[in-house]
Amino acid sequence: MRLENSFDVPVPPEQAWELLMDVPRIIPCMPGAKLEATVDETNWKATMAVKLGPISLSFKTDVKREEADEAGRRVKLSAKAREARGRGNASATIESSLTPMDGGTRADIVTDLQLAGAVAQYGRGLVQDVSSHLVTQFAECVKAQLVASPQEAAAAVEGQAKPVKGLRLGVGAMWRRFRGLFRRR
Repeated sequence: MRLENSFDVPVPPEQAWELLMDVPRIIPCMPGAKLEATVDETNWKATMAVKLGPISLSFKTDVKREEADEAGRRVKLSAKAREARGRGNASATIESSLTPMDGGTRADIVTDLQLAGAVAQYGRGLVQDVSSHLVTQFAECVKAQLVASPQEAAAAVEGQAKPVKGLRLGVGAMWRRFRGLFRRR
């Protein structure tokens, strides 16, 4: 499944690039994610907690920087995640690019995501809608890292540490889809 998201940050591309290359600093911006270990300059280990109603999932994730093009301000990461109790896995390729714009920077993220096991049983539209919401939360945390005071940035990261509550996101996503059906008519 291919997911495309974009967001703007009010800083120059050089400053946004510096943060984008600091993977240990941005992993905690993903809701439910926690950096566990830095293996080397291009490999990290993380966990991600997701709660789907009564079901709690914990993913152990290997993150690798596959490519980095500083001149073009593009980076490619791969992530391989496996649910700790064997209930599924996911793999993703995340390509991010930065473009200067009106006193700031546009960040474009293209994710190729493959799901297997229990996680794959959710509908594609639901996964896309929920991921869009998660990227919005991620973007707000990144913005805080770039422009807020150190205390505000720390608070933004702290707020992301809680497990992702999929049931609430899922119900919200289904409601938005339901409303969208009636807007088309």
